[in-house]
Amino acid sequence: MARIAGVDLPRNKRSFIALTYIYGIGVSRATRILEEANVDPMKKIQDLGEEEVNRIRQVIEGEGLVEGDLRKEISMSIKRLIEIGSYRGNRHRRNLPVRGQRTHTNARTRKGPRKGTVANKKKAAAKT
Repeated sequence: MARIAGVDLPRNKRSFIALTYIYGIGVSRATRILEEANVDPMKKIQDLGEEEVNRIRQVIEGEGLVEGDLRKEISMSIKRLIEIGSYRGNRHRRNLPVRGQRTHTNARTRKGPRKGTVANKKKAAAKT
């Protein structure tokens, strides 16, 4: 099993798909990395030689942030927005959509499950 950037890549996947298991690498970036490393994107990870894996590793290290470093940078920029009290920081703090989406309806992924309705409480108070 090839280990790149602290991630074990699945052996039976093609190399351009397997690279997407690394946080910060999508399909387009994976194909660009493989072109720079002169590796066939259709080749499976188990068929890659040690030299090819090392070339891929060097290209990824030279290209930019992935995995832990990228996660750390993103969390630090979110913390910065929260600390300076910007609008986006306040939206992050309240776990609401940050990029201008509507929240009157939808936004259930970000807001979580619906709260109980207030109408039930009024009926319960009227019975007593």
